Amino acid sequence: MIQNDPIIRRADMVRCTLCHNAPCDAACPAGMNPSGLLRSIWFNNEQGAALQLPAKSPCEACAGMCEDTCVRPGEVKIRELITALYNQVKPEAETNLPEDEKRLQCDLSGIPLENPFLLSSSVVASTYDMCARAFEAGWAGACFKTICSLDIHEASPRFSAITGEGGCMIGFKNIEQLSDHSVKENMEIFRRLKANYPSKFILASIMGQYEEEWGELAALCEENGADAVELNFSCPNMAEGGLGSDIGQIPELVERFTASAKRACHIPVLAKLTPNVMNMSPAAEAAVRGGADGIAAINTIKSVTNVNMHTYVSAPAVRGTSAVGGYSGNAVKPIALRFIAELGQNKALEGKHLSAMGGVETWKDALEFILLGGGSIQITTAVMQYGYRIIDDLKSGLNLYLAEKGFDSVKEAIGLGLDSLSSTTDVLERDSILFPRFLPGKCIGCGRCAISCMDGGHQAITLNSNRRPVLDGKKCVGCHLCMLVCPQRAIVSMRKRIHRG
Repeated sequence: MIQNDPIIRRADMVRCTLCHNAPCDAACPAGMNPSGLLRSIWFNNEQGAALQLPAKSPCEACAGMCEDTCVRPGEVKIRELITALYNQVKPEAETNLPEDEKRLQCDLSGIPLENPFLLSSSVVASTYDMCARAFEAGWAGACFKTICSLDIHEASPRFSAITGEGGCMIGFKNIEQLSDHSVKENMEIFRRLKANYPSKFILASIMGQYEEEWGELAALCEENGADAVELNFSCPNMAEGGLGSDIGQIPELVERFTASAKRACHIPVLAKLTPNVMNMSPAAEAAVRGGADGIAAINTIKSVTNVNMHTYVSAPAVRGTSAVGGYSGNAVKPIALRFIAELGQNKALEGKHLSAMGGVETWKDALEFILLGGGSIQITTAVMQYGYRIIDDLKSGLNLYLAEKGFDSVKEAIGLGLDSLSSTTDVLERDSILFPRFLPGKCIGCGRCAISCMDGGHQAITLNSNRRPVLDGKKCVGCHLCMLVCPQRAIVSMRKRIHRG
C-alpha cells in the first residue's frame, strides 16, 4: 500500500496535545510508546507506526490507564487509535519497515548528508546545545542562525500565529532578526560542533553590511568548520536599510555579494532568496553568475496578522506598536512550492543544488518539495511548534515511501514532478469531465456537499429523502468542490473521464 491519504486523520486525535514526556507512556502496562504512535499519526506516518507494533494488540484487554493518566483524561481515545493501527492500517501494508536509512543518504553540492533534513537558519539552530540535541535526535545538519557583525537587540514579544483546530499553528509570524551572539562566539560554536559531530553538516548563514564583509564572513566560517555558506539575501525583518530582502530584490546586488563570498572561500555557497518578489529566477540567475553552487528558498513572506479590534494594533504588539514581519508555517507551503518549481524548471540553474523550505511539517510535505527539485529540506516552524523529535517521522515516513516505490535513493525522486507542471493553465485538457462518486457507507447526511455546490458551485447536488446526495450530471462540471468540503471523505473521483457533449 503506497501511503496516500491517511486512514486515521488528524481530526480523530485533535484533543491529543502531543505531550513532552507523555504520561500515557509511563502508564502503559505493555511498555508500548502510545505518545510516539499518536505522534506518527499526526505527522502522516501511520503506516510506519503500525509496522512497529507487536504481533498482538495489548490494548484489547487493557483497562485504559493511558487514557486515565492523559493530561486530558478520557478525551483522547488512545486505545481506539492504536487499535485502528492494528485493524485498518497494518493489514494494508505491503512493505516491511526498511532495515536501514541508506535510501535517505544524499548530498549538498557533493558534501554527504545522512538524510535530506536540516534545521533552517533561525532560533532552532542558534546555540551549541540546540544544534547538538538536534544532531543527537537524527537531523543531518543545521543552517545556523544568521551571523553578522550587527549589534542585535530583539523586541518582546516577537511572535504571533494563526491557529486551527486543536490550537495548532497554521501560519506563524515573526519579527525576529539575526544571531545575537558575537561573530567570535558563533565561530567557537562551529568549532565545537564540528569537533563533536564531524559527520553532521554545518551550513553557515551569513549577512554582510558591505561587499567585502560578505567575503570576510564566508572565509571566517570556512576556517572554523562550516561545510557550506548560505548568503541571507532574504530576511524581511531587518532594522537596517539595504539588508536582507532589500538585497534579494535587486539581482545586481545578489550577483556582486555572491561573487565576494565565493572569492573568499572554497566551500559551497548558497544564496537564500526572498519570496517577496513576482519571480525568483532573476535573483537566482544572478546568484549563479556570481558563482553560487546552489539556491536556498523560500524565506518568510512579509505579512500582517491579528489586528486587535480594541487597540487596533496588529500582532505581535510591542508597547502599542507592531511591524510587518515574516510569515511561515504550513500555510505558506503552496507559495513555497510554486517558487521551488520555478527554480527547478529553470534551465539556467541545472546542476545547482536547491535547498527547499517553506511550511514543511511532515514527510509528505518534504516529498512534495523533493519532487519539484529540492535536494535538501530545511525546517524551522514545525520544530518551534513540535520540537526536534519530528525528525523520527520525517525519516521513517520518507524511508518507507521510497522503499514502497522501489527507489534505491531519495535522489532518484528529485524533480519527478516538474515535467507535469505548467506555469499557465492554457495547456490543460478541457474536453472531458471527471465526475464525483458518493460512498453511501461513509456518508452521514450532513449536506455540506449540497450547500457548497448550491452556493459555491453549479447547483448539481441535492439531498434525497434519506439525506443522501444525488448528482445531476447535466449540471455537474466536475470541479470537485464537494470532495474538498466533505468532512467524512465520503466523496471520491470516478475512475473514468466522460467527454463533454
